Amino acid sequence: DPNNPNVLYAAIWEAWRKSWGMSSGGFDSGLWKSVDGGETWIEITKNLGFDSADPIGKIGVAVSGANSDRVWVIVEHRDAGGVYRSDDAGESFEYVNDERKLRQRAFYYTRIYADPQDEDIVYALNTGFYRSRDGGKTFPQSIRVPHGDNHDLWIARSDPDRMINSNDGGGNVSFNGGQTWTDQEYSTAQFYRVITTNHEPYHICGAQQDNSTACTPSSGWNHLSAAGGFGGGGHYYAVGGCESGYIAPHPVDLDIFYAGCYGGSLSRYDHSTGFGRAINVWPENPMGQSAEDLRERVQWTFPIVFDEHDPNVLYTGTQKVWKTTTEGQSWEQISPDLTRNDPMTVGPSGGPITLDQTGVETYATVFAIAPSPHDPNVIWAGSDDGYVHVTRNAGEGSEPTWELVTPPDAPDFVRINTIEVSPNTPGKAYVAGIRYLVDNDRSPYIWKTEDYGETWTKIVHGIPDDDFIRAVREDPTRSGLLYAASERTVYVSWNDGSSWQPLTMNLPVTQVSDLVVEDHDLVIGTHGRGFWVMRSIGPLRQLTDEVADADFWLFDPKDPVRRFDNAVSIDYILSSDAGHVSLEFMDSSGDVLASYEASADDEDERVTDEPQGYNPFGGGGSQEPGLSAGSNRFRWNMRLEGWTDFDGRIFWAAGNQGPSVLPGEYRVRLTVDGESMTQNFEIKMNPRAVADGVTASDLEERFNFAIRIRDRVSDANEAVLRMRSIKAQINDRIQENENAQLAQLGEAVSDRLSEVEGEVYQVQNRSNQDPLNYPIKLNNKIAALQNLVEGAESRPTEQSYAVFENLSGQLEGELEQMNLVIQQDLARLNELLRELGLEPIDTDRLIT
Repeated sequence: DPNNPNVLYAAIWEAWRKSWGMSSGGFDSGLWKSVDGGETWIEITKNLGFDSADPIGKIGVAVSGANSDRVWVIVEHRDAGGVYRSDDAGESFEYVNDERKLRQRAFYYTRIYADPQDEDIVYALNTGFYRSRDGGKTFPQSIRVPHGDNHDLWIARSDPDRMINSNDGGGNVSFNGGQTWTDQEYSTAQFYRVITTNHEPYHICGAQQDNSTACTPSSGWNHLSAAGGFGGGGHYYAVGGCESGYIAPHPVDLDIFYAGCYGGSLSRYDHSTGFGRAINVWPENPMGQSAEDLRERVQWTFPIVFDEHDPNVLYTGTQKVWKTTTEGQSWEQISPDLTRNDPMTVGPSGGPITLDQTGVETYATVFAIAPSPHDPNVIWAGSDDGYVHVTRNAGEGSEPTWELVTPPDAPDFVRINTIEVSPNTPGKAYVAGIRYLVDNDRSPYIWKTEDYGETWTKIVHGIPDDDFIRAVREDPTRSGLLYAASERTVYVSWNDGSSWQPLTMNLPVTQVSDLVVEDHDLVIGTHGRGFWVMRSIGPLRQLTDEVADADFWLFDPKDPVRRFDNAVSIDYILSSDAGHVSLEFMDSSGDVLASYEASADDEDERVTDEPQGYNPFGGGGSQEPGLSAGSNRFRWNMRLEGWTDFDGRIFWAAGNQGPSVLPGEYRVRLTVDGESMTQNFEIKMNPRAVADGVTASDLEERFNFAIRIRDRVSDANEAVLRMRSIKAQINDRIQENENAQLAQLGEAVSDRLSEVEGEVYQVQNRSNQDPLNYPIKLNNKIAALQNLVEGAESRPTEQSYAVFENLSGQLEGELEQMNLVIQQDLARLNELLRELGLEPIDTDRLIT
């Protein structure tokens, strides 16, 4: 009761849920009331008027803030379900509404909320968001919200127009009673699986709960960026299917995707045309039916995978394994029923009152399919009811024979969630199982076999007893390096599963539903926090006892690709805090192109607004070498030094970054307190540029031109610094001596230099938008040309050279004017200064 905290109403719900079904309702469900803050309770279920022989399901209850005697209850009941209202604080109830739209899928919804100020206004949540203004008798048209499947509501007591609604799309806020809502741009996407494509750079794909399928580039290209969750700022595109399924990108034709959905729906989608078509194995809609009544039992999330050897072969699963070589135009059954198919697990789901058969509880299905990358005849299959099978003659022309090879210590009904066939060793496989919906068993289950399932070893040491595992993967470049996706985080093992340790880093606590090793990255899908990527996992692959015991170690960097990678990540570890660290980047001849250093003595002067140290999930890294013990990451932008700069400089469309170095061989040298270690790496040409006809000669010409531009900007800026230094010195001399001739001649020299400076640089610019009012000058125009020339992987245009020569010529004229002032007017001024016993003006000093 919002007016009396000692008055409480509580609903008890008898319910259970297992992998193969759920039950909502029973004889222990009921409604209770306390008037002493919960010290004692009185059951008031009978006041609803139900027959005691009928089971009761889920109950929602709300008390009006405007009238404590008014209590609403929404009840799941076979014959008398709906909304009840009491006007005597629960002593008696009136049945006011039986609309099924308010109580469909009762276990999933059944929520009711009272307006805090108007006793006749009450809200009921279901697929729609309903409001009654007549005390619950009618609930007209649903209030429009950003997403369906509504589950919770908060209403401000002082202002009922201010409310927060939660639904399967996230949360949203209204300030006008539900007329409009805020958006749902949160990184809270719930992905069932994660898969990567063969694009360059690769794309990350997954099916998002109560939304669509979604793919996004993993790294920037044409301003497309990967994001931490659906709505997190990345460029996403759908690929058919729907919220619940696997996605199988075609390994060769990168526009073709196969994606699943509940009810056995399977689609082929062409991203280039936007057209898709249904290719269900057995296109009979199963909605509302029990698993035992279906010809083909298909799980909510069913496997769809390509053969590792033939891109024309696609597999999927019902209770059997199916194969197509015709893009789904026809399907061939290649296995018998591979499930336990216990009659206890294939009956109706929902309970004694309301059946709920959406496909989530369709059980006794093939849940995992894993073709071998070594042998086209080998396919593994795992069922959601605990069986593991393997065939070793799938591609020999005859009907495959399947062998039951379930780990002998696997508990009954453990869901075989993932099978990982070792990418390094034939006959070796890993199985991840979950059982949290059976006996509340949250134990981690991972098994390993090295002999096609004849023997198994359980490998979970180091994983907490209550953190179950959904997927396990082996690194394709290092045998025995394993990654595991758990209910809370990610684990890593360097010894083939003999021991595990967390790889959490900056990953939030979240369910990790799946993971995949793609090139040099570890990609994960989470059920609640979107996609995450650990970039450049080379240090994990290279970590050995020798590395761990060293005072410091520089890891072999990943070879970056121009335009796909905006930097090369340099990873190193320190056994203890260092006093001085430097990194030098050299060409193949050993010439230093760029260098960076940090010293503990300069700790107070170090940049504090840049990320320091190792931040693998976000790309991370520092702008200066880290000194701290442990892992450190530095990211070199693969550029030479920029042009000479000066304080307060405002440019338009021209950042101070040096020219990008050419593709080729490079070295990095790490020096820690006087001791050094060197690694080599290669900067690779962008494959898209190569496909576009760009040659190494084109890039070399662009590089040489960019250096000319950079150096010319430096000429201009050094002239500005030189003129400002001269003017500052002149002002100092005038202040030192009040000689009228000195003041007159000095001011004349300064004025002439200011005229020249004003042609070289727009001195009126003080803020970033000022160039819209004060036209940019020569140094800015030349600097902007570098951005234009380096904006594409191509040979510079002829007109770019023409503009450069024109601007460079104008600059040369201004530099000649400056030199003329220095050689003539300033020379006379210096003669006067000597006569007055004052120090002459230093014409070579720059103000930086």
